[in-house]
Amino acid sequence: QVQLVESGGGLVQAGGSLRLSCAVSGRTFSAYTMGWFRRPPGKEREFVAAISVNGGTTYYGDSVKGRFTISRDNTRNTVYLEMNILKPEDTAVYYCARRSDSVLGGNAAKYDYWGQGTQVTVSS
Repeated sequence: QVQLVESGGGLVQAGGSLRLSCAVSGRTFSAYTMGWFRRPPGKEREFVAAISVNGGTTYYGDSVKGRFTISRDNTRNTVYLEMNILKPEDTAVYYCARRSDSVLGGNAAKYDYWGQGTQVTVSS
């Protein structure tokens, strides 16, 4: 059974930073693309970032490019999301997800395991 547990969310002022972590159980972590998604209040879920199996390639949603950085540590079965220059519109529940294959992409339907989410609130 694969389980994903996010941590690191919280309340931060605009312009600040947060680092989210996602610990993944299971022995095949390094075989799958990992991603972050978010659901702003009252809005649809949206893609944030994805990272290839070896961490060498990343892919970002337009709204976070240049501000957020995704990374992974395959020795610790953990994926991270470093969020800088946070804006009030970044307020959302952030979800870590494991894709069902090693393709790098942001289609949520291709991700088969999800964490429970962590709240990020950015005050103006």
